[in-house]
Amino acid sequence: MRGHDNEAIPMPDCAAPLAQITPASQVLPAQACDSHFHVFGPANVFPYAEGRPYTPPDAPFEQLRQLHQQLGFSRGVIVQPGCHGYDMSATLDALDKGAGQYRAVALVAPDVSEQDIAELDRRGVRGVRYNFVAHLANGGWDELARVVPRIAPFGWHVCIHSDQASLMGLLPRLKTLPIPFVIDHMGRVAAAQGVANEAFQALLALRDQPNAWIKISGLDRVSSQGKRPFQDAEPLMAALLDVMPQRLLWGTDWPHPNVAGDMPDDGELLNTFLRLCPDPAMQRQILVDNPQALYRFAP
Repeated sequence: MRGHDNEAIPMPDCAAPLAQITPASQVLPAQACDSHFHVFGPANVFPYAEGRPYTPPDAPFEQLRQLHQQLGFSRGVIVQPGCHGYDMSATLDALDKGAGQYRAVALVAPDVSEQDIAELDRRGVRGVRYNFVAHLANGGWDELARVVPRIAPFGWHVCIHSDQASLMGLLPRLKTLPIPFVIDHMGRVAAAQGVANEAFQALLALRDQPNAWIKISGLDRVSSQGKRPFQDAEPLMAALLDVMPQRLLWGTDWPHPNVAGDMPDDGELLNTFLRLCPDPAMQRQILVDNPQALYRFAP
């Protein structure tokens, strides 16, 4: 197979997601939203970027839709992956195929124009992501600060991929932003340090920050054990559910690029959330109402 540029399609250096997953333990509320996942390729249609931080196996939108149908999600938010860089073609194609039931978070070049942002907004993009994890870093704070005034008039937010090493330095700056910000994967703090971890306590304190949102996703990214079902990360999710459910989002993180330990089971991840959040009203808030507000889905 050949890509658009007549170059051989590269071999993946990431594992593929599980082919068989655990069924959902219950029926999800109507319009439930998976608020964090990626679409990869297919590379023969949407080639991966040069200089990318990783090369995944193809995980196209059609495969993603099968997962969502199996689990019971009718809405979703595509997070533009580093392997596609600033080329939004695969994500925009998925948005078109999603017929209004999907939204996206973009990676944008520092010189992105307001006209470009307006077109992305029309297609369903609702935010910009910045990676502050060392092996994925894109842009930086100075670039983020320059882009914020351009996206603010569109009601967009900034999506932050941090980790234990970067989170504490970012939070004071994030609190000064005039737009909402979303912390991915519970900040990727270290589960081994427990709920008393200074960085995690700083996350909990965001309950008093009205423009702050947190994704209670990525149990495997937070886990210090790296073994399914990532039980060492559960106390962190439970603590966030206890203090700020009104600004939490949940996502699969499918197809789980760059997994260092066990490949997550998306059904198992969902069932862990449902077990830790048994109240139907709170489930609806996190799976339906919160993403409805942040990503501006049509009623």
